[in-house]
Amino acid sequence: MDLVEELRPLLAAEAAAEAYAAGVEPAELEQAVWLRLLERTQNTGPPPEPARWLRGAVRAEVRGARRRARREVSYDPVDDGPPEGPEPRPAEQAVLTAETRRVLRAAVRRLPGRCPRLLGAMLSRSDPTYREIAGALEMSQGSLGPVRSRCLGCLRRMLQAEIAAPEPWGKER
Repeated sequence: MDLVEELRPLLAAEAAAEAYAAGVEPAELEQAVWLRLLERTQNTGPPPEPARWLRGAVRAEVRGARRRARREVSYDPVDDGPPEGPEPRPAEQAVLTAETRRVLRAAVRRLPGRCPRLLGAMLSRSDPTYREIAGALEMSQGSLGPVRSRCLGCLRRMLQAEIAAPEPWGKER
């Protein structure tokens, strides 16, 4: 296949440039793009601009890898729970954790309506039950779930808008 030989160096360079930022190996990224190209050629034929298509496919696979990495939860079958003694945490990790909590709580305070009180209660260190939260907020216990869901959606949209996505060619906004 002539197209494969033509695109091989470009794909290797693109995969090497993009893979580590997404947390995947370049070979895995290349394999995913080759599979995408094979599926495309079987369904609609080769792309009219192969180099441009390849760059777009690499970036689409990288976005998918980042999305999966955010959602994945590591599973260690040997680990049966937290360690018996307290693990010392580096000072840097403690500062980052505190900063993350501060940013989250500040964002929660900016939410509209009942959301700040509801999410504040759910983030409480005392870990109140739904019944306790409903009583404190004078809401029915059955409406806590739907309201919480709407509040979390609003918080998610607000935080995504605050995170600066890099523009093309790596420039920050």
